[in-house]
Order: sequence, then structure tokens, then C-alpha cells
Amino acid sequence: MSSIDDKINIQLDDTQKEFLYTNLDEEGKLSCLKAFKVARKIGRKPIEMSAITKSLGIKITNCELGVFGKLKFKESDINVYNRIKQNYMGHKNLECKVLWDEAQRSTLNIVGSTVKNSDIEVTHCQLGCFREKKGLKNEHKS
Repeated sequence: MSSIDDKINIQLDDTQKEFLYTNLDEEGKLSCLKAFKVARKIGRKPIEMSAITKSLGIKITNCELGVFGKLKFKESDINVYNRIKQNYMGHKNLECKVLWDEAQRSTLNIVGSTVKNSDIEVTHCQLGCFREKKGLKNEHKS
């Protein structure tokens, strides 16, 4: 699975790099939530984060919607699932941003748990990690 912006070379200054490095976890990876924070603080668009981290040899991990990483999720929330199914006319492939917007009605953790434990597939990662998932729910190569 390749990043949607593999060919974009985004250079960061030393201050931007330092901020990014201070937000890495103990394994030297950048979590999904922190990638959004870093993008905002260094003046970059979230969609650029996959290319930025890839160019520095850093992996983005722990997708809040359960696509990749090691986050633990709760059980599905049938009410959230039914609302998603109804609001999106039964579509099972939904963009990451749509599901994050849906989380405004409950929480990102509840939506992530529901997605992780259902037939809903996430597409078009807001961080640029993937357009469409291929294969297993936890597969991610960035």
C-alpha cells in the first residue's frame, strides 16, 4: 500500500523537525492523533504528514478508526453503526474525514470501535497514509 503522495518531497526546517521528533512514541512512531497536532503546529496540511514522516523514516501508527496500529477498541455501538448506515445510504466504504465528522455526535473512540468491529471500510486517510485499504484491517505499510 503506497502513500497517496509518494512523489511529494516536503522539507521541514529544524524547528519543525524537532517538534515532530518530540511527539514520537517510545517506539519512534507518530500516532494518528499526534500527526494531526504536529501538522497544525508546523503549518502543514494533515494530508502531507504521510510524505513528511516517510521522508524521515518515521511510521504513523494507531489509526483512531482501527485501520492500522495497536490501539485497543471496545465493542461496536449498534446505534452508531445504524446511524452511519442510515446517514450514508448503506455505503460500507466511507472516507476517514466522514467518520471523524460522525464522531462529533459521539466520540472518536466509539466510532473507531464500531468501524473496527464491523463491515465498514475506511478510505482516503486524512493523513495521506492510504486511499483504500487492501486486505486485512490491520495492514499498513507507510
